[in-house]
Amino acid sequence: MKVTVLNKQEAAERTVRALWLDETTTDAFSAEALSALLRRAASFLCPSTPRRLVDAVLEALSPLDESSLVTRPHVAAQLDLLVSIGDLIEVPHQGDRKGRQIYLAPPSFVEKALGRYLLLGVRPNGAPLVNESLGAGIEYEGHTRSLKLDAQLAPARLRAAGLHEIPLDHWLKRPKTDQAAAVVTVMRQRLDGAGESGEVGGLKIIDTAASVLYYRGRWRQLASSDSGDFVARRSQAYGADLWCFVRVEHGVPRALVDLPVDDLAAAGCDEAWRTQAAIDALAGTPQVMYIRPAPGASGDRCLDLFSPVPGWAQRYLELVGIPVPQARGALVSYRVPMSAIGQVRAFFTDMLWMHVREEGGVA
Repeated sequence: MKVTVLNKQEAAERTVRALWLDETTTDAFSAEALSALLRRAASFLCPSTPRRLVDAVLEALSPLDESSLVTRPHVAAQLDLLVSIGDLIEVPHQGDRKGRQIYLAPPSFVEKALGRYLLLGVRPNGAPLVNESLGAGIEYEGHTRSLKLDAQLAPARLRAAGLHEIPLDHWLKRPKTDQAAAVVTVMRQRLDGAGESGEVGGLKIIDTAASVLYYRGRWRQLASSDSGDFVARRSQAYGADLWCFVRVEHGVPRALVDLPVDDLAAAGCDEAWRTQAAIDALAGTPQVMYIRPAPGASGDRCLDLFSPVPGWAQRYLELVGIPVPQARGALVSYRVPMSAIGQVRAFFTDMLWMHVREEGGVA
């Protein structure tokens, strides 16, 4: 048997090809490749903890990653996107151990627009989502996969390939429109009804006073001067940190509610991020969306978000636009047709009380 020695670049290119991506336009550390690697790891390891999936991808890429381009938070964020869009499902562990478990979502499709279909789900054991004739036409953009097909023939072809259709409203799963004050009031009422929390290990809070333009910089440890209600995460013996809402008095946790509480099948971050958006809006520092001209795409616009959004808002963005490399300082960026800008603006101001700015940068 002949053994061929590959350098790191050649190995990285083969990795990209093995993931059915184009190595001439995509590298092994791109969002497209990371998403494909996470789906592949999940196909063999699920049900699994989020940490185990992230570890598998880091282990696969570390021999190729000379410049430390891929970090644990980077891969974990990409996994969150796959969960939010519906490629994977995150639910509470049903055994003795607390925590979250990742499961494979069934092969599915959603009609984004006439003749354009978003592909979702993962098959076990590395099996392709669709047959080769359909697979050759898949467009990989960020963490999404989509197909353009004849609108009259597409549903039958996709069903024949073993995918089931998810109605658009069911896939979006958006909550009812509400005022920011009402959302915060409901969360504080839950704390009012909670018992004494006792000591909480590994607690980190989102600092409302910190800039909404730098999400990672908003996280910090409790200080003795802290008093109030905070979106937070706490450590646990097994699995990723848990999302929670906590009441603090002079740096000491007094009451705590683990998230989610409305829908136990949802991700805790969905309730946490909407609650934080409401808190920021009430504090007079709403989260920001920046709209700017899209380079090289006449008439389109780019949307830059500087804070993470709940899964239902993420899915809405997948519906109206496509992910693009994020602008400097932004968490995510999307290209959206100019015709959809009005409805996008209304959606994010109504649902997450955002401040929308066009051109000129973000102050």
